[in-house]
Amino acid sequence: MKNKKNRKAVFLDRDGVVIREVDYLSRPSQLRFLPGAAAALRKLNRAGFAVIVVTNQAAIAKGLLTEDKLRRIHDFFLDRLAKKGGRVDAVYYCPHHPEGKIAEYKKKCFCRKPQPGMLLRAVRELGLKSRGSFMIGDTTGDILAGSRAGLTTILVETGHKGKDGKYAAQPDITVKNLSEAVRVIRSGLKA
Repeated sequence: MKNKKNRKAVFLDRDGVVIREVDYLSRPSQLRFLPGAAAALRKLNRAGFAVIVVTNQAAIAKGLLTEDKLRRIHDFFLDRLAKKGGRVDAVYYCPHHPEGKIAEYKKKCFCRKPQPGMLLRAVRELGLKSRGSFMIGDTTGDILAGSRAGLTTILVETGHKGKDGKYAAQPDITVKNLSEAVRVIRSGLKA
């Protein structure tokens, strides 16, 4: 990522926001971009936002995926996105789950959404600004994590559409998809 301190960012959940929702995606061949997602990310790149993916990956804790395989999936994701002219500046993931089968990953943690750990870590490590930054997600956990990190939250009606019912979290804005979220961000939040 370009070393631009105090840059505004757009944080994105991966599954259901940028790519199609698949239960425990475990192979690059399962990865499919949602319509318009790559073009939306290109627009964020051109607008100067840092684009950061933050994703819970309970499949690791549950023994369905290794961190090495996840890195290969993310490398494939980033390569495919680059071929479509888009860029993600960083990918943060949480491998933990309190009901995991793999001992080292079986725990409650501060990084698993709805906790804001991944977002706050990215802000700190990459020198980003929380104020004026956004979290785009499709679940109440995404929205709650963004809110806890002090970000403007945008719920997209793709993936889970915020109907997972896990948390009482209200987004600042609700839009149809990632393309519309980017349009709203670029227009200065005039939904």
